[in-house]
Amino acid sequence: MSTIDLNADIGEGFGRWSLTDDAGLLDVVTSANVACGFHAGDPATMQRVCRLAAERGVAIGAQVSYRDLAGFGRRFIEVESAELTADVIYQIGALEAFARAAGTRVSYVKPHGALYNAVVHHEAQAAALVAAVLSYDGQLDVLGLPGSRWLALAGEVGLRTVAEGFVDRGYTAQGTLVPRSEVGAFVEESAMPARAVRMAREYLVDAVDGSSIPAAVESLCVHGDSPGALANARAVRAALEGAGVRLAAFVAE
Repeated sequence: MSTIDLNADIGEGFGRWSLTDDAGLLDVVTSANVACGFHAGDPATMQRVCRLAAERGVAIGAQVSYRDLAGFGRRFIEVESAELTADVIYQIGALEAFARAAGTRVSYVKPHGALYNAVVHHEAQAAALVAAVLSYDGQLDVLGLPGSRWLALAGEVGLRTVAEGFVDRGYTAQGTLVPRSEVGAFVEESAMPARAVRMAREYLVDAVDGSSIPAAVESLCVHGDSPGALANARAVRAALEGAGVRLAAFVAE
């Protein structure tokens, strides 16, 4: 039986403003990428989400970002390596405090938004991200795009790397995500379940040019801030289970 993780971005609100259906998504996913306050999230939100995740047995990951609340972390920032490393350590530590208070822990690190896309190719920022994880806890898993410099550098220093696929985002023929500003960046809701099953069972995904590209992934992501995110996550999970795929967090117990 095939096994795969299903993750979503969680806790992407701030103060009275709420974006993601955290309680609903945490009933569906096996791993939660929790915003740590730099692109979204605040102490009360992180505390609430960690409690909910602990109650449901969902693995918690630190979704780290550039310091960019106004831009939701989706704007590239040219930041010095040492500063980026410090920012990432700060974010992991903040979330870890709330995870421990809830009786659980932070198990992995995933970059968010523009930082996620930058460390696919940006050597210095990928290295800064790896340095942050090593400095904080070398036992943490790291989640990212297959073929990225982030995963390559992390693997070179002994971190456990986990390749991730996206059921709701378009891919280029080179295996990168289509920029959100371009045609083909988003997948039709009706196509997401079959797309997820194909990645989980065949390790392939269709690119925007119609070609099939490798997708040897251990985790599938549904963006929590997308319209209909909860319904999409439920449909994806149902399709995976219907295809005989077991859903389980990728992190070690």
